[in-house]
Amino acid sequence: MRLLPLVPGGPQRGRPRHLLCCSPARPPPPLPLLLLLLGGCWGVSGVAAGSRRPNVVLLLADDQDEVLGGMTPLKKTKALIGEMGMTFSSAYVPSALCCPSRASILTGKYPHNHHVVNNTLEGNCSSKSWQKIQEPNTFPAILRSMCGYQTFFAGKYLNEYGAPDAGGLAHVPLGWSYWYALEKNSKYYNYTLSINGKARKHGENYSVDYLTDVLANVSLDFLDYKSNSEPFFMMISTPAPHSPWTAAPQYQNTFQNVFAPRNKNFNVHGTNKHWLIRQAKTPMTNSSIQFLDNAFRKRWQTLLSVDDLVEKLVKRLESNGELNNTYIFYTSDNGYHTGQFSLPIDKRQLYEFDIKVPLLVRGPGIKPNQTSKMLVANIDLGPTILDIAGYSLNNTQMDGMSFLPILHGAGNLTWRSDVLVEYQGEGRNVTDPTCPSLSPGVSQCFPDCVCEDAYNNTYACVRTMSELWNLQYCEFDDQEVFVEVYNLTADPHQINNIAKSIDPELLGKMNYRLMMLQSCSGPTCRTPGVFDPRYRFDPRLMFNHHGSVRTRRFSKHLL
Repeated sequence: MRLLPLVPGGPQRGRPRHLLCCSPARPPPPLPLLLLLLGGCWGVSGVAAGSRRPNVVLLLADDQDEVLGGMTPLKKTKALIGEMGMTFSSAYVPSALCCPSRASILTGKYPHNHHVVNNTLEGNCSSKSWQKIQEPNTFPAILRSMCGYQTFFAGKYLNEYGAPDAGGLAHVPLGWSYWYALEKNSKYYNYTLSINGKARKHGENYSVDYLTDVLANVSLDFLDYKSNSEPFFMMISTPAPHSPWTAAPQYQNTFQNVFAPRNKNFNVHGTNKHWLIRQAKTPMTNSSIQFLDNAFRKRWQTLLSVDDLVEKLVKRLESNGELNNTYIFYTSDNGYHTGQFSLPIDKRQLYEFDIKVPLLVRGPGIKPNQTSKMLVANIDLGPTILDIAGYSLNNTQMDGMSFLPILHGAGNLTWRSDVLVEYQGEGRNVTDPTCPSLSPGVSQCFPDCVCEDAYNNTYACVRTMSELWNLQYCEFDDQEVFVEVYNLTADPHQINNIAKSIDPELLGKMNYRLMMLQSCSGPTCRTPGVFDPRYRFDPRLMFNHHGSVRTRRFSKHLL
């Protein structure tokens, strides 16, 4: 294997001396002429004939919210990506948890189609089944095998990546030419990377080990030493702002006067909500509020290094003469909450603060300083990036849509009016001995026995946005079949559950739509929603391929 030098003239300060940018994990396969003719990549609309296809960079933060001001610390990112392109104000994830959401990004599928239901191997997170069935069909695998892109990954992949029972760190997923993946979940120091299938341990020396900076440096090395004869795709997945919220030394004293937002749903009881929300203690103790304020502050501190990474990356693309031919996406795998409805800190819930994420995009043909209210989801990232490469969505099994026409300002565009959100709660049907007063099956519990999850915190929602409606309809898969409905125009903080007061006819339509989306696959996931003039009720769409109506989305044995 040919090793490429880290930097001309030897290592620089802040760059890991021992982390060399290796040659590709696997050589890209040749593209036969017949393959190109039948299903290859033809190039994006608007790119001049004969010019090279655009490059793409996807920057993915970990647990970064949009609703509670998660983008506030990223001044350079907003200036270099958002102000130079488009910011989406209605970007959602189909599941508010790391591994299912990341699987949706990679596959372009809802969780009921990629079958990653939580952050465990048993929940299909980086399992052998995932590796065999889903990894060969991810959009990076298509970019590499069908479109001839160089593909580079650095950072957190899936939460159970590197598990011994699933191939360990020697496993390099199909589709990646260069692979720098973190073992398991986010850390900042004392972690192990898989470098093209070879384990490399890191310690706690800031100058060579701080993970966000290591990711920045290997990314810059790739830009300097990659092939210039092929387009490239980069996915850089930072640990920030995920716990343990370890900021770089120079940022550890920032934001001292910043506190978690005291918005209308902060430290209030979740009346008329699912039992898991109702069990939270209101008002929260002073020590709990102090804890979440400190966590909120530290999250922002870790994001400052991400801001530096973005700046370095954009500058290197510019100095290499590639910025004008490169699309850059910035987003997160899920949102976060800090004290909303008296839940301390986590994600997983159905509310806006957990399911809504930042999404900023710049690139060729995108006018600067734009904001789009169009409803998009992270299942659309793969289709959009494949569209940029010139590969047809019709050749995939993806559930999402390409929003490239939105980026390019297409007029009279027909677009969706709803997306599906689904989650399977984690926990087992036993009582926690430290919290005997709580129902069986709780998990993610804090010392005061406020729990963030439970095995029957399993729900599905239709998030609807149209000219006249801004609604969320959710059903829980529990003994109550509990329903929550919110009118976000009148109640943006989702305080009042209107399930018992809403028009029964409208409630019925939303129920039918939810049944249909829970059974959808590919094109049927892109059918018009109930508030779309094109909507037509078709009971056949409520039946899955086994012919049964809305059975439980995920099998019980996965709990």
